[in-house]
Amino acid sequence: MRTEEKPEETVRPGAAPELLETSGEDLKLDLPLLENFKLTISYDGTDYHGWQRQPNRVTIQGKLEDVLMRILGEKINLQAAGRTDAGVHALGQVASFRANCRLSETELLRALNAMLPFDIRILQVERVNPGFHARKSARSKVYRYRIKISPIISPFDYRYVMHYPYPLDVPAMEEAARRFEREADFSAFSSGDYPNPVRRIISSRLENCGDELVYTVEATGFLRYMVRTIVGTLIMTGRGRLKPEEIDVLFEQKKRTLASPSAPARGLCLIRVNY
Repeated sequence: MRTEEKPEETVRPGAAPELLETSGEDLKLDLPLLENFKLTISYDGTDYHGWQRQPNRVTIQGKLEDVLMRILGEKINLQAAGRTDAGVHALGQVASFRANCRLSETELLRALNAMLPFDIRILQVERVNPGFHARKSARSKVYRYRIKISPIISPFDYRYVMHYPYPLDVPAMEEAARRFEREADFSAFSSGDYPNPVRRIISSRLENCGDELVYTVEATGFLRYMVRTIVGTLIMTGRGRLKPEEIDVLFEQKKRTLASPSAPARGLCLIRVNY
């Protein structure tokens, strides 16, 4: 008596045999739902080596990612709107990340602030749409630089201002500040080489607030040390080493010169990010 031979199953390379005859409707993978989160962050950057995580250095990103991993139980990759340098502060830094999180925004906010050092505070936690990216979605960023011109500086100010108690031509500095409002190659006011050094400054203003000069700048993007170098150039103008109209010459040269030193990091603060 002959027995029928069962046809041999063909297995595709790399396929799991037990799933070959399972229909798409029957196959359900219990994958975690990754949600997109937006953090609004304030920090005193004095004791940190900037935003970006670095080996054997204490950074803002490093502190935040370590605490988030302890809370959520998974490695988190934060994307910031701007990577502030060592010693630079923030009132409204923004960062985004994806994670599987069962906590509410309020619970996550409370947990973060309970575990972070007191010089880093989370101001707001938001669940946002999947397409949001802290840096790529930003329309502009606003920075502020403070220059204290009084003879004596308060111990409550010295971590957050540049102290310059010497004569300055403030009207010349105000005129020079306005000349930075343009879309141009900012190589003369930055550190390093960039494939595309063109940036657009929307607003550039210096205000005389009595014993303090406040420089506020809004741009679609910034090069490294760009704001601090602009402030250094304004100081040189105030000292009479540079005329306001010579700002145009510096743009034309497209090279960093002694006319554009970098102001100290402590006076700079990221105020807000516009979306």
